[in-house]
Amino acid sequence: MRATPDPRLKPALISSVTVRRFDDLVEAPPIAAAVPLEALRSESRTTSKMNDALAASPGRKIKQARGRKTYDALIATGFKLLENQELEAISIAELAKAAGYSVGAFYARFRSKDEFFDAMIAQHLDFRTRARGRLFSREPDETLVDTMIGELVRYYWKRRRFWRAALIRSVRSPDFWEPLRHHGRMYADMLIARMSAKAQRPLTETEQTNVRFAFQIALGTINNAIINRPGPIMLGQTLFVANLARAFRLVSDYDNLTGIVPRR
Repeated sequence: MRATPDPRLKPALISSVTVRRFDDLVEAPPIAAAVPLEALRSESRTTSKMNDALAASPGRKIKQARGRKTYDALIATGFKLLENQELEAISIAELAKAAGYSVGAFYARFRSKDEFFDAMIAQHLDFRTRARGRLFSREPDETLVDTMIGELVRYYWKRRRFWRAALIRSVRSPDFWEPLRHHGRMYADMLIARMSAKAQRPLTETEQTNVRFAFQIALGTINNAIINRPGPIMLGQTLFVANLARAFRLVSDYDNLTGIVPRR
């Protein structure tokens, strides 16, 4: 007798229903200003320090609100162009024209394309930090991992060309990756603290290592899917989210440590 195919094994693109619950985490209002990479190495900043950091965003020093508006418009346009083109294919002239400014306006704010991309990374980190805060403040323990993995996958799928450019840049400039690495460590720290509170005890060193390795697996798998597209399950499929969340829970022992009954 011929077996009936399991519908769960049929690849399907992420639907609006699947990702709707992630919208308020991903689709945040535009960021008013980018935070410099150095400032993001520590998240214990006071309000005054944050204001100083914003004033020292990557690029040339900006004194007037008009200059900040142009700065933000160029960065927003960079993200928009990266939805359809690779970074290396986007010229400064094309970027400036698409933003509605001259090449001179670009060079008045950035010394080079690399410095411009540094500003994009700084804005990405600010965006991700705020999304992470919303996630941990709103999501219940039972659905935290699934929502977290779903949000991560959707974010990097939507910005895959931007993230591919970041991965390539890290190969030739290793120090470039340190603020991104720090952000990942802070993500793991927050989940460890949440799991410790739920378990009503500090996690052991081994348990903490397992949580950090679960993040390494999740983010590494996303990176590999963006760069190499190895398959058999692709980044834009619902099964990618489901299986990656399942792997995260298994490696981190999340359900056991938080007392959540595994779903059948």
